[in-house]
Amino acid sequence: MCRNITTLRGLEPPATDEEVEAAARQFVRKISGITHPSAKVEARFEQAVAEIAERSMALLADLPPRKQPPKNDPPLRRLAART
Repeated sequence: MCRNITTLRGLEPPATDEEVEAAARQFVRKISGITHPSAKVEARFEQAVAEIAERSMALLADLPPRKQPPKNDPPLRRLAART
């Protein structure tokens, strides 16, 4: 679906709240078609990001461990590795 959303399950160390929120934001941007929300829709946009992030954290907590780590690091980890 969206190339910027990477697998967060099975990361070592586990995915941070910031990484989950970034993935949720990318998801909401993709499905809404809004990359920069206007003042009119910003509150609802941010609410959707928060809800998706919350559900994603719960999902990650409930899933069993992976046998192998994901092939790619999330974007925030790739950026941190460059600096």
